[in-house]
Amino acid sequence: MGLLQGASELFPVSSLGHAVLVPSLLHWSFKQSDPSFLPFLVLLHLGTATALLVLYRGQWVAIISGFFTAAIRGQMKTDSERLAMLLLVGTIPAAVLGVFLESRIKSLFASPYVAAGFLVVNGLLMLGFEVVRRRHEKGGSRVEQESQFANAERISFRAAALVGACQALAFLPGISRSGVTIGGGLLAGLRHQEAARFSFLLATPVILGAGLVELPELFKSGVPVLEYVAAAVLSGIAAYASARFLLRYFRSGRLDPYGWYCIGAGLAGLALLHFGLW
Repeated sequence: MGLLQGASELFPVSSLGHAVLVPSLLHWSFKQSDPSFLPFLVLLHLGTATALLVLYRGQWVAIISGFFTAAIRGQMKTDSERLAMLLLVGTIPAAVLGVFLESRIKSLFASPYVAAGFLVVNGLLMLGFEVVRRRHEKGGSRVEQESQFANAERISFRAAALVGACQALAFLPGISRSGVTIGGGLLAGLRHQEAARFSFLLATPVILGAGLVELPELFKSGVPVLEYVAAAVLSGIAAYASARFLLRYFRSGRLDPYGWYCIGAGLAGLALLHFGLW
């Protein structure tokens, strides 16, 4: 589970959807409806967040420093200060919806059918983002096409709120947080690689906040904590490797392959579950 979470969290294929669907297809003994399942997933996410903090450690120092500097001064003067405020605006929608919809969201985790269905929806979203993006691209080569679009620090605060609102969709198992936020970044006018960077930076405060809420429940349930921590370490290692790969991939790559994968995986999962073929 740790390796599965870490490998799929940053790829736009929904780690949560895989975490709900794969154990059901493989007939693993635990149940997604168990009280400890969501806290366990949050612990794995903390491994991912740690990997992102390590990957972007230099940027996070500048972002945190820029946030306090801009807040005290009451004005943004540098790219780091502007990026800090953009991340704050992008974090608010997911934080608010997470608080008010937590109980309803948790009820969806027990259904692999729901996860498989939303995987199909996620794939359609990935393809849709790229269809819209292609309408605004000019030039023959991928370098020329990408050069028209902006860095993360240059988008508007309205666009950052849009990307944050897209992130809130990832509370649904099967909808990829990284996928919808990268897609939201594309709609906001970011280059693919910059959309991925903004997505990964935006993930960190939301994951850490979820950890503060859910981890006390995990330690109350009498689970094998050392095994769970080991799983989180594996998740972090896999996430670090995934992030490094994706940042290189999105220099010229698109969301299309992941969209087709999610549609195929979701339909295959629904068929296997319905007909009992696995």
